[in-house]
Amino acid sequence: MTMKLKSLTATLGCALACSFTAFAPAAHAADAAISAQNAWVRWLPNDLPAAGYVTLKNDGDKPLDLVDVSSDDYGMVMLHQTVSNGSTQKMVMVHKATVPAHGTLAIAPGGYHLMLEQAKHKVAPGDTVHIKLKFSDGATLDAPFAVKPPSQQ
Repeated sequence: MTMKLKSLTATLGCALACSFTAFAPAAHAADAAISAQNAWVRWLPNDLPAAGYVTLKNDGDKPLDLVDVSSDDYGMVMLHQTVSNGSTQKMVMVHKATVPAHGTLAIAPGGYHLMLEQAKHKVAPGDTVHIKLKFSDGATLDAPFAVKPPSQQ
């Protein structure tokens, strides 16, 4: 009887956890400490490159590096950083960005950002595109990004 009760409790607990996870607003990597929150893309007209933004949260005890980005919706996705040189700013491609242990990394306007080029299909405000984020521990996170017009920054 005790074994059946434990089994039933475990089954119900798993079912509830799976149900709540389906409605969570953040994307989580399977069995990893990393998650993505508030992911969005600033859409621009006429096949101009778009920019992607997201907050990455690391609940783990070790820092994680974002080491690769890709998308089935775009031919090219790159991690860039805006760098200030006195009175000017420029974008430079970077090969990684660190999400500190028990911390966050804001990929946001004016700092790190994702450059999305060569859309593989028509992308418009109101759409959702998926970006795969790969980390130094081997975790991969497929995050949905809401596409917004420049006026909704």
